[in-house]
Amino acid sequence: MWKVLLSPDVNDFLNKQDKNIQERLKKSLEKLKTDKPFRYLEHFESESLYKYRIGDYRALIDIDFSNKILRIRILDKRGRIYK
Repeated sequence: MWKVLLSPDVNDFLNKQDKNIQERLKKSLEKLKTDKPFRYLEHFESESLYKYRIGDYRALIDIDFSNKILRIRILDKRGRIYK
């Protein structure tokens, strides 16, 4: 099992969302705790980050392979995350 940690900015973003969107995003992030989270992740351009698609939202994730930790650094709408 992998551990998923949210940055303070991600927590703030989630708390500002409507309840139904908030629950959908949290449920999707829970899927990453499985033994094979990389079936959901895609390597992000030129950085050591991975991206995770959740509908119109994207999460940028930093991975600690030795401790099996996924750190969600950024979560936002697709159009704003790449700026």
